[in-house]
Amino acid sequence: MRFEQLEQFVALGNLRHFRQAAEQTNISTSALTRSIQTLEDEIGCELVKRSTRSVRLTEQGELFLTYCKATLNELENAKKNIKQSLFGNDQDKLVIGYTQQMSSVVPVVCGQFLAHHPSVKVEMQMLDEADLMNKLQLGEIDISVCMHSSELASSDIYIPDQLIMFVAKNHPILHKDSVTRQDLIHYPMFGCLSQSRQVQHMVNETADSFNKATSMRVGNINEVLDNIKNSDLFAIAGIEHSKLVAQDPDVVLIKTNKDLPTEQVLVRTNHTLSEDVNIKELVNLIEKFEQKHSISA
Repeated sequence: MRFEQLEQFVALGNLRHFRQAAEQTNISTSALTRSIQTLEDEIGCELVKRSTRSVRLTEQGELFLTYCKATLNELENAKKNIKQSLFGNDQDKLVIGYTQQMSSVVPVVCGQFLAHHPSVKVEMQMLDEADLMNKLQLGEIDISVCMHSSELASSDIYIPDQLIMFVAKNHPILHKDSVTRQDLIHYPMFGCLSQSRQVQHMVNETADSFNKATSMRVGNINEVLDNIKNSDLFAIAGIEHSKLVAQDPDVVLIKTNKDLPTEQVLVRTNHTLSEDVNIKELVNLIEKFEQKHSISA
């Protein structure tokens, strides 16, 4: 049993949603499912009751959730005590991590904060979202700030604006008036490799949201176009390939409900320090800045 498994179970226990818990702990939904199953095997009892629409902890699961939280709190306290014994008390320093999307927000808010608290040291780190979550869980940053998409209905198909979806012109899915997530279950997926790390990450996340992370075939754009024709595959590719796809008479772009989700600023704090007065004030400033400037996608 590893500490990261306890963190994953706490995320699931707090959110009661596999995909959201997987996103929070920076793993795939299938990996989170395996992690929970491993915990249940080690403990020897069922911790989670699963259904198509909800996640519920068993009585034993609720007890184990309490244990996990207490254990992780003790771990963070031990880290903090060891750090203080080695480097001294650094309570007047705040470390805030943020994604590039928040680069117009965090420095401004930190400047406002420092104007009123010149004795507090603030360190700012621009990170990608994966590193942001990892550092927050490890206690290396006090506050994380990123953009977060709202939840979609279970039948909705959504892919980021940086991606496109397409099929062969004779694909059976094109006979439907509208395409739902349920429709995609019946067809295998092909993911197009991208030179952009961010776009490739989006392709992988989309595959995971369709429950095809382990079965998805991958290739470059030419391989995708060659393999998708006269097949029942559907494909996801980066927007950089949209012109090439649009020019191919044997494939058809599928329109999705891209405009459904909205994005909002998501601010998280290190749970062992969430009651710190300075952290609470800095978080409040970020939230007020968001409301004043209407930050949205």
